[in-house]
Amino acid sequence: MTDTTDVVELTRQLIRIRSINPPGDEEECARWLAAYLDSLGFVTNLMSFGQGRFNLVADYIGKGGGKVLAFSGHLDTVPLGSAAWTVDPFAAEIRDGRLYGRGATDMKSGIAAFLVACIESRDALLGTAGVRLLLTGGEETGCDGARALTKSSPDYHEGVGALIVGEPTRNYPCVGHKGALWLKGSAVGVSAHGAMPEAGVNAIYKVMDAIDRLRAFDLIHRHPLMGAASMNVGTIQGGLNVNSVPDQATFEVDFRTVPGMEHQGLRADLAALLGDRVELAPFVDVPPLETSASDPWIQRVFHCCARFVGAIEPKVVPYFTDGSVLAPRSREFPVVVLGPGEPDMMHKTDEYCRVDRLLEGVEVYKSLLSDWVSQSCPAGNASVEEGAVAK
Repeated sequence: MTDTTDVVELTRQLIRIRSINPPGDEEECARWLAAYLDSLGFVTNLMSFGQGRFNLVADYIGKGGGKVLAFSGHLDTVPLGSAAWTVDPFAAEIRDGRLYGRGATDMKSGIAAFLVACIESRDALLGTAGVRLLLTGGEETGCDGARALTKSSPDYHEGVGALIVGEPTRNYPCVGHKGALWLKGSAVGVSAHGAMPEAGVNAIYKVMDAIDRLRAFDLIHRHPLMGAASMNVGTIQGGLNVNSVPDQATFEVDFRTVPGMEHQGLRADLAALLGDRVELAPFVDVPPLETSASDPWIQRVFHCCARFVGAIEPKVVPYFTDGSVLAPRSREFPVVVLGPGEPDMMHKTDEYCRVDRLLEGVEVYKSLLSDWVSQSCPAGNASVEEGAVAK
């Protein structure tokens, strides 16, 4: 079993356990972590949501009152890609202060950092309600595991006072992200010989017309931190051979949405725009995530993190996270995205995390845990220093 306080070795162990998605297989990683956390006094619950697909919820239960602090991380990684790696993607090799491997930055380093921080804070946490770890599968393909968790264990968020999502941010606290609505458009035509196109109905032309209409669609919504909502057509397919009128064609479009945009309403607007030309069906639907920078706990997070990353201004991340699925729509607790990984190394060939930032990540999380303890235990209450955080 890995040394409980060696975050580098724990990260290396997690990288060596393959959990690529698709096709998706988090079982070995989830079972290894369940055994690891069991041995350290956590109460663990493994939950399957498909063949080889697993979520893991682990609680370190304190003896005090109040709320628990929750941490979220996903166990799956993206595939290796078509480009050749210069290192073994599962050897977890360290070179020049960089720890290489698939999942090194996104986001096994984040998981290892908050696990070690929680483990090293166990004695202090005994006086609180404790911590909860939400370790999910399937995040990379649209938060599948997080959705399964909300359905199989609807009480997963009971007693949670705040959530930290350990995605890559270079240990800089971020207060949200855009939503993602991915739609597949399908058009049906009538096949005919390419020499007699008037005898058929070209499905590709239907798709082209639909895409032209989408490109002219006015996404008027903007957000002060997230900027404008956006749209991108990412794939298009159609036709079987050049000398036939294609009777089927499809495309996929990626909408990134901002707070204030309801995905159901957007879909209705798009359906009205396109009419019967194409049929639109969602295959990823993740809402935006936003916590006010003025939230008292977020202000304390800014204060703790400023010691490590300097002056802090409210920022968001460009990608989506499980946080928007795991946080109830009622937004009954604040959420911050905060982890040691390198955002510009996500999904890349020769992915790495910086060892110094990984070690710093443990200290950042321990600082947040210490603050949580001070707020949870009346005898140890401490106020945030005046003027130390962004206004």
